[in-house]
Amino acid sequence: MKKLVLLILGISLGCTAQEKTRKLVVENEKFYDYVDKDAEIEVLAEGFTWSEGPVWVKEGGFLLFSDVPQNTIFKWKDGEGLTEFLKPSGYTGILPYSREPGSNGLTINNDGELVASEHGDRRITRMPLVGGGKFTLADTWEGKRFNSPNDVVQASNGTYYFTDPPYGLPKQQDSEIREIDAFGVYKIGTDGSVEMVISNLNRPNGVALSPDEKLLYVAQSDFNAPYIMAYNIQDDGSVDEGTVFFDAKTIMKPGLRGLPDGLKVAKDGTIFSTGPGGVLVITQEGEYLGTIETGQPTANCAWGDDGSVLYMTANNFLMRIKTKTVGAGF
Repeated sequence: MKKLVLLILGISLGCTAQEKTRKLVVENEKFYDYVDKDAEIEVLAEGFTWSEGPVWVKEGGFLLFSDVPQNTIFKWKDGEGLTEFLKPSGYTGILPYSREPGSNGLTINNDGELVASEHGDRRITRMPLVGGGKFTLADTWEGKRFNSPNDVVQASNGTYYFTDPPYGLPKQQDSEIREIDAFGVYKIGTDGSVEMVISNLNRPNGVALSPDEKLLYVAQSDFNAPYIMAYNIQDDGSVDEGTVFFDAKTIMKPGLRGLPDGLKVAKDGTIFSTGPGGVLVITQEGEYLGTIETGQPTANCAWGDDGSVLYMTANNFLMRIKTKTVGAGF
């Protein structure tokens, strides 16, 4: 069908150029089943270097997210605004280390702890939200240090899956301290064992599970292969060879910044993935419905509030939009 472009902000004469770039781009009218045509993209905070990895903390009713270059986790809460939550967040050595030393993807595990993918310290950690104390879940595979863990998700049975591209290393893929050839996707078993379950991706990045936890989605931030991959999870937690769930090349065009990065899943299986232009809405069958365009390269997103609000980390900004669906886990 003919593409519809609905401006969300920028209607009045007094609006800024930045506001005019925030809009809904609708490819299929089924998009309106998930986002209302009058929904507003709201900027909550700005001034970050590269905002990433948002996660909603249900018990406290607030959002945590990383600023990777600033080596900081920030907290945002309605009525309180923005505060610094944790620094250092991902590198406890001597700076400078790399352009992205801090934490990246965050999640809340089954025990209510904050789990972080730490670039500089090259590990996955867990930390109680009350009382402090940080504990390493994994920092090596077969005796070799990870590159720079990027995003992490936990299944209901306790198994973690995380990605390990080179973005946080000094000189990235050319770093002298790199120990593992592959940019892998790993599984941490409930016994603490670490297994590389995917080894053939160039830039694995965001990771998510389908609502029934039968599929593992992995977004690849590779300009030549900007795919969202889908893998069937086996009984032992390993995965099959996978298939291309969505190829973002089909919507790439000049002016749309960003590649598949962080992604989250709605209760009905619909994918909300960052990509060219902002956050893409894709059905569980792989049909692209449209984009929540932020006007910025957009790193990640997370469900919050009652599960219907999508928070988005977009370059220097933290944004949100009310949706008509509910995220998995709410």
